[in-house]
Amino acid sequence: MAEWEPVIGLEVHAHLKTRTKMFCRCDLEYGAAENTHTCPVCLAHPGALPVANGKAIELTILLGLALDCAIAEHAVFARKNYFYPDLPKGYQISQYEQPLCGPGRLVVPTADGDETVGIVRAHLEEDAAKTVHAGGATGRSVGADYSLVDFNRGGTPLLEIVTEPDIRTADAADRFLRLLRQTIVELGISDAEMEKGTLRADVNVSVRQVGEEGYRPRWEIKNMNSFTFIRRAIDAAIRQQVAAHEAGEPVEQSTYDYDADTDRLTVHRSKEEADDYRYFPEPDLVPVEPPAQLVERLRAQLPELPAARIRRIGAEIGHANADELVMTGKEWKAEALAAHGVEWPTAAGVAMNEPDFKIENAAALAEIVKHRDEITREAYSASFAASVTGIISVDEYLSQTAVSDESALDPVIEAVLAANPQQVESYRGGKEGVLGFLVGQVMKETQGKADPKVVNRLLREKLRG
Repeated sequence: MAEWEPVIGLEVHAHLKTRTKMFCRCDLEYGAAENTHTCPVCLAHPGALPVANGKAIELTILLGLALDCAIAEHAVFARKNYFYPDLPKGYQISQYEQPLCGPGRLVVPTADGDETVGIVRAHLEEDAAKTVHAGGATGRSVGADYSLVDFNRGGTPLLEIVTEPDIRTADAADRFLRLLRQTIVELGISDAEMEKGTLRADVNVSVRQVGEEGYRPRWEIKNMNSFTFIRRAIDAAIRQQVAAHEAGEPVEQSTYDYDADTDRLTVHRSKEEADDYRYFPEPDLVPVEPPAQLVERLRAQLPELPAARIRRIGAEIGHANADELVMTGKEWKAEALAAHGVEWPTAAGVAMNEPDFKIENAAALAEIVKHRDEITREAYSASFAASVTGIISVDEYLSQTAVSDESALDPVIEAVLAANPQQVESYRGGKEGVLGFLVGQVMKETQGKADPKVVNRLLREKLRG
């Protein structure tokens, strides 16, 4: 039986966080009433001329620098010609042969080492309008009673990142996309909210036999806006293509839709190639030639990027914990606590499980964390709750010490054990997880004032007897 290897490439689209559209002054507002942010330029009235959005150009260069891309000295906007009801001009202003950002890479840290994904280009274009399918049960074009077009989105600055076909698994695609999204968000380039459509991905999937040179026909799965569905769609494409090849059936290059309910892909249309779009330079826009000083100013703005922080923090707490901290944007809390003497593993656990706090409270919270076994659970929780909106006093919470006097705790523990004979028997039968329940019952009886470590030790001693 042949061994098959997936070949995966991604085209990621992100709405840029600008105040106005790409080629006109219409405001951008998510959720605005339909067709209320339009003008002759974005509606393609005859004689209306586009003017490029300078902020969008800067944001594109900034991401290009973060992706280690070559920044073009001479970039050209092009017309990408195709007909669709939500494309009023009959073409999209995009970039093709001379994009703003050329070859680059994103290095994705993993528990087993780095995975490098090549970037073909990161280019700037305008988004199409939004087609709303009304009636029917699915909200899709198939089965809809009719469709309407909202032109508010038409002309939104859109950054497209095109990868090399370097990805080999659905999990690797997921890791890449999550890291890319976190990078985009932290740089302030886009909100990158998939549920709102400000981040979307087209996924190209093919398979070949291990050791085979070149590529077989690929399927493009369009406009995916869910990490979970992207993984599932990739696995479905791999499964269906392998089955077709092994059965001797033809696999044609096409665009596919993914149905999450059936976990299958169905062909949408034959795949267009660059020749089908008849690219040519946009005659109404001059080339973009970013000054060297602008590029260097943007380079100086780059912070420590998520991938670098995952590697640095991973040396302290392991890759998995570091990845979770950074990808959720919570590591700043751990950094703040660690800066005041909390050990990194403890700081990471607190950052993941406690609410965000005002940075001015970091020193006080660090002291509370370091002494949390000496104070009541109630005081510990209250300190974090209060730190969200106000400035806390460390003494107020450290004065609320936990009960560790064994003579005071002993009768409470005896009462809890007597009230829960089934759990006692289960523990003695080998189910140690029951201990947590019994500790919780003691904490409940003492209104959270008992020292959990002392309670844990005393319970174990009594249960052994």
